[in-house]
Amino acid sequence: MKVINKIFTLLFFVLFLVSCQKNETSKNTDSTIVEKKELAENLNHIKVDIKGMTCEIGCARLIQSKLYKADGITFAKISFADSSGVISFDENRISTDDIKNIIQKTAGGDIYSVVGIEEIKSVENSGITQ
Repeated sequence: MKVINKIFTLLFFVLFLVSCQKNETSKNTDSTIVEKKELAENLNHIKVDIKGMTCEIGCARLIQSKLYKADGITFAKISFADSSGVISFDENRISTDDIKNIIQKTAGGDIYSVVGIEEIKSVENSGITQ
């Protein structure tokens, strides 16, 4: 009986050590992944001129919503008053052509068209009406 107790105690101790080491390695791996992801980001900012919007809530917000759902878009502000929008995106994950296609395919693809794309230095200096 004493031998069985010693075996279980030893087994418990070994399992405890193995589980602790496994948690330490997974923590290091997670932080490495986050660092690599941050380094890989290549942010760009554009201003797009959009033709075909008829209202703020239905059109501008719909386009903005579709853009935010796309992988790689970090910021999108569409202004009905200016018939344009500013978008920040990761060039490694999405291109300006992809963004143009998202806008033009919104609401079935018959209503909106992108008539101009201009690269800007920052979203703050875009001149878009809030």
